[in-house]
Amino acid sequence: MALRPEKNQEIGKILVIRLSSIGDIVLTTPVLRRLRAAYPDAVIDYCIKPPFASLLNASPYLNTVYTTASPPDGHYDMVVDLQNNLRSRKILKNISCDAVCRYHKMNWKKLLLVRTGLNLFRAPDSVVERYMASIPWNGKGCDGMGCELWLSEDDRGFAASFNAGDEYRLAVCFGANHLTKRYPPLRFASIIELLGRRHRLQFFLLGGTEDVRHAEEIIAALSSGTASSVVNLAGKTSLTRSAAVLESCDAVLSNDTGLMHVASSFGKQLFVLFGSSVAEFGFLPYNAPYSLFEVRNLSCRPCSHIGRDRCPKGHFRCMMDISETSVSEKISDYFKKENLKRDSL
Repeated sequence: MALRPEKNQEIGKILVIRLSSIGDIVLTTPVLRRLRAAYPDAVIDYCIKPPFASLLNASPYLNTVYTTASPPDGHYDMVVDLQNNLRSRKILKNISCDAVCRYHKMNWKKLLLVRTGLNLFRAPDSVVERYMASIPWNGKGCDGMGCELWLSEDDRGFAASFNAGDEYRLAVCFGANHLTKRYPPLRFASIIELLGRRHRLQFFLLGGTEDVRHAEEIIAALSSGTASSVVNLAGKTSLTRSAAVLESCDAVLSNDTGLMHVASSFGKQLFVLFGSSVAEFGFLPYNAPYSLFEVRNLSCRPCSHIGRDRCPKGHFRCMMDISETSVSEKISDYFKKENLKRDSL
C-alpha cells in the first residue's frame, strides 16, 4: 500500500474518512467538491459516525455515505483519511486499498504553542487548506469557494414556519463542547437584551440537548419583552433543521462550535467569540464574512488546542474580557447597514 497514488494511476474508487465532529465534517465539503471535479467518473464514498451522517446524505459529490455502525469494505484505489487516528486506521483494516492520503494535524505545532507560546505557524490557514494539502492534486487544490451543505425542502419548510415578517433574524449558537470555548450564558443574555432594545429582531437559540440548561438561563435573564422575540430550539430539533434555521437567518452570533461552520456554509455574516481558541488552529469561518472577538496578548491563551472543562488559571479572562457592549454594538452596526440597504430598494 502506497502513501500516495502513483502519478499515472487510474483512480476509479475513493473513500474519504472523517468520523466527527460537526465542524470538522463541514470543513471537508470543499475537499469533496474538488475530488468530484478531479475524478468526475469515480465512485466517491465517505465514512462517518452515525449522528453526523445527515450532514452529507444529500451531497451530490458522494455515491454512498457509510457509518461506523456499517462500515465500508471491498477495494478502493485511494483512501483520503482526514481523521488520521486509531479509529480511522481500524476502518482501513476492513478494506484493501492501493494508496492512502493522510491529513497532517500539526499537533506538535499546536502543543508547542499551547505549552511554550512558541508559534511555528507561518500564517493562520484553514483546516480546509490542510485537508487539501494531503491530496496530490494535478493543479491547484482549493477552488476559492466555501463549504457546502444540502438541505431538504422539509428542513427548509421547518425554518420558514418561524417567518417573522420584516424582522431580521439573528441565530445565537451559544454552546460548545468545552467550557473554555463557551461565552457565559448571562453574557449572551445581555447581548440579546441590548440588541432587542435597538432593533426589531427575532432571535433563535440553537444547540443540542446538552445546551438546554444554558438556553433556559439565557431566557430567564431577559426582560419579558425581549424574551417574547426569542425562539428556543436548543435540544428540540434535528441537526439538519438547525442548519435550515441558520440558512434562514440574516446573521449568526456564535462560539467556536460546529454550528458556526454550518452557518459559514451558507455564507452568513458571523460574529464569532474565541476564548481559548486561536486562529492558528485553523478553525476560523472558511470563505464567509465574519467579525472575530478575542482577547489578544493574553499570556495563558491558548491553554489547549481543543478546549478545557475549566479555566486552569481560574480567571477565564479569555472570555470574561470580551465586552458584551462591544459585541452588541458590532452586531447593531451590521443591522443598521442592512436597514439602509433595505430602505434604498
